[in-house]
Amino acid sequence: MKTTAKIGLYGAALALTFTSAYGIGAVGDPLTGKTPSAPSAAHQESNAMNHGNRHTGQTPPLPGGLQISQDGYTLDLLTPRLAAGQKAPLRFAIKDEAGKAVTKYARAHDKDLHLIVASRDLNTFRHLHPALGSDGTWSTPVDLPAAGDYRVFADFTPAGQGAKPLTLGADLAVAGPYQPRKLPPQKATAEVDGYTVTLDGTLTAGKMTGLTLSVAKGGKPVTDLEPYLGAYGHLVALRSGDLAYLHVHPEGEPGDGSTQPGPGISFMATAPTNGAYRLFLDFKHQGTVRTAAFTLHTTNSPAPAPTAQHEDHTSAEHQ
Repeated sequence: MKTTAKIGLYGAALALTFTSAYGIGAVGDPLTGKTPSAPSAAHQESNAMNHGNRHTGQTPPLPGGLQISQDGYTLDLLTPRLAAGQKAPLRFAIKDEAGKAVTKYARAHDKDLHLIVASRDLNTFRHLHPALGSDGTWSTPVDLPAAGDYRVFADFTPAGQGAKPLTLGADLAVAGPYQPRKLPPQKATAEVDGYTVTLDGTLTAGKMTGLTLSVAKGGKPVTDLEPYLGAYGHLVALRSGDLAYLHVHPEGEPGDGSTQPGPGISFMATAPTNGAYRLFLDFKHQGTVRTAAFTLHTTNSPAPAPTAQHEDHTSAEHQ
């Protein structure tokens, strides 16, 4: 079959595509390709995240980003569709239990809200900082290069005493000629704009582990990283398959008297289950924010099947 025959026009059968090809991929096991039943998935989450509660009957919390509504708040995606390769505004609102748009937030990491947009195949990543209108509508221009199914994550903390940070997620359709892409292979280094970032550390299901990412340029360690979002680096981790959003915590902060501005940036992370994860490190140097992307399999998961090496085409953008 010719290559052109394999490439469908994604926008021609958009609704059908969501409920078939993309819907199946969203819930399947990223390593085996099998789709677990609901009780099996819940049991896996319980074993990985909440061993101490397995005799109490308590249900462990879901990872972030899997729910469109949580704790009385809902992500209302006002732009459910975009066209590939065309810059257009992405609009959304966070609504409370009464259906009213939220207009006040508690600032975290120098912003009231962090917006992440990622393709289901985890080859495209955007970390955006939208503007909030007086009516509670957030808006930001975005240009997504490839057609397919995307996930939008709103990471925020509502204003008010005792409010907890939330990450809500919603699906976004991007129309255009569609070509499936594989998850990039696991490698210890990533190249971006002349910088080399090296990853040291592992992810283990149900256990907090340390990750250190070291930045170099021209073979020399970078020791003058600039603060970005209250740290020398910002790390987002997404689980392949359902795109569960991991909260990753940096170690130290600029100006604390002990955290150095490079070359290493350290984080603590917990993988909720076994599987493959995609890590995106944002770092700032010489006034520009860049993103280094990595694929990382949990250390207690089955070894991934060998795949042909290919160039990492992860696309990243900052605003």
